Amino acid sequence: MSQDPRIGTPMNQNEEVMQPRPVRDSQSEMAEIVLPNDANPLGALLGGRLMHWIDLAGAMAAHRHARNYVVTAAIDHMDFWVPVHVGDLVILRSSVNRVFRTSMEVGVKAWVENYIADDCQHVGSAYLTFVAIDASGRHLEVPPVIPETDEQRRRYEDAGRRREIRRAERERRRNNLR
Repeated sequence: MSQDPRIGTPMNQNEEVMQPRPVRDSQSEMAEIVLPNDANPLGALLGGRLMHWIDLAGAMAAHRHARNYVVTAAIDHMDFWVPVHVGDLVILRSSVNRVFRTSMEVGVKAWVENYIADDCQHVGSAYLTFVAIDASGRHLEVPPVIPETDEQRRRYEDAGRRREIRRAERERRRNNLR
């Protein structure tokens, strides 16, 4: 059992897991070298492979924040801004933008680094929604996230607006099915 830093009283493990965490605690980075198996016949990275890496990078940030299992619930729009080729290094950076009750929005940015030409370009970005679950698949509450910088506060506010847009779009699609 640990101490609640605010008041010096013992906390049980569940209370400790639910303590708010700063965005920096979720920040993650991974790197992948593009190999021939990752590319199409023209030597360009397959879009699906990049999306897979984005999902993994997002899951890393979500796991770090929730300290539980997480599953991908949604991925927003994905644009591919520049081509990535065999031999390039792809850097993926992710962090939790905002937490709702059992879900969280994670932002992921992908960069391509040509280490021979000493060049780095933004490949694309995506927003993913992850849901925390237990081993039986039941949704779990996620601790709040604390944005500390102006950029993190902007991303936090933007995530709330994106959530409303996603909800309205989901409702529109449901109505079209009837």
